[in-house]
Amino acid sequence: MNEQQEKPSSVPMDTSPRIAAPSRLRVRVGLLLTLFGLFVFIVGTKPNWFDLDRSPTVGFVQIAFFLVGLAIICVGGYVSLWGLWKGMDRSIPADIGLRLVATGFVISVFSGMADVFGMGSQSAPLSPYFGPVQALGVLIGEIVIALGFLLLIPIRLYRKK
Repeated sequence: MNEQQEKPSSVPMDTSPRIAAPSRLRVRVGLLLTLFGLFVFIVGTKPNWFDLDRSPTVGFVQIAFFLVGLAIICVGGYVSLWGLWKGMDRSIPADIGLRLVATGFVISVFSGMADVFGMGSQSAPLSPYFGPVQALGVLIGEIVIALGFLLLIPIRLYRKK
């Protein structure tokens, strides 16, 4: 018969916080992406600043353009803030923040594209109208995104001991 050797139980995990410097490359790429998204967002919201305004109303292309800019801002902010967590486990508030960023973007998209989706004030044959109610919905979505970004900041890293 084979004698079974006594095996040690599993090695306990190291639960001490691993604090490392933030990933500079990831933070820089995220910030550059966020700035590019801000540029796209501004071109979408105020095309007349760049002499690109072709219509007196806010149409589908303009709404889609600033929503794409908002998406790029969300991805860039996520990448740069996630880079600050290098070497540490993410907290529950950080996970909630990530979900709030995604939820805020969905709120903004459905508010901005309400006429395109058939839920707005304009009927299908007419061009989409970006009115004050839709603007308020996009603003609420942006506030939710900002709250999500605030929760993604690794506060405990920068607290003085």
